[in-house]
Amino acid sequence: MGIDPGVANTGFGVVRLAGSSVTALDGGVIEEPAGDRTETRLARIHAELEKLIAWHEPEAIALEEVYFGRNVRSAMAVGQARGVAMLAAAERHVPCFDYTPQAVKMAVCGHGGAQKEQVQHMVAALLGLPGKPEPDHAADALAVALCHAAHVRPRHVPGSVPETVASLHAAAG
Repeated sequence: MGIDPGVANTGFGVVRLAGSSVTALDGGVIEEPAGDRTETRLARIHAELEKLIAWHEPEAIALEEVYFGRNVRSAMAVGQARGVAMLAAAERHVPCFDYTPQAVKMAVCGHGGAQKEQVQHMVAALLGLPGKPEPDHAADALAVALCHAAHVRPRHVPGSVPETVASLHAAAG
C-alpha cells in the first residue's frame, strides 16, 4: 500500500505484485475539510487508514517522505499526516518504508525530475489502467506503491522486482 500523506488530502493506493504482474487493487483520497481543526482531521485520517489497512491487509506501507520546500508549515502538516499513517500501520504490525519524491519518480518514470503529468501517465501504463488515476494524490500514492514494489526482491523467485518493473516500463513504452 502506498500513501501520499497530507492533512487536507491523503492519497492511498494498493497494488498487488504476483510474479511479473503488478495490478492496482484500490486507490483514492481521504479528503478533510479545511475548516476543521488539525487534530480532528488527523484523527479521521487515522481512522480511515485503519479501515483500509484492515480491509486490504498489506504486507507493507510505502510512504512518500516529506519534501521541505519553501513552505515549512506545509511540510510540518505532511509530517503529522505521515505520523498518523505510520501509527495506523504499527497498530496492525505492518512495516513502513520511506521513499523520496525523486526515488518515486525514478522508479516509475525512469528519471527523478519527472513532472506530475508524466507520473500519472506512467502509473496508468504500468498498472494497465484505462486512464490516468485521478485525483493526483491517488496517482502519487499508487506511484509510491510501485516504487516500493520496485525495491522488493523476492528470495525464492528468479530475477527481481526491479527487473519486473523495468520490463513493465519497456512494455508500456
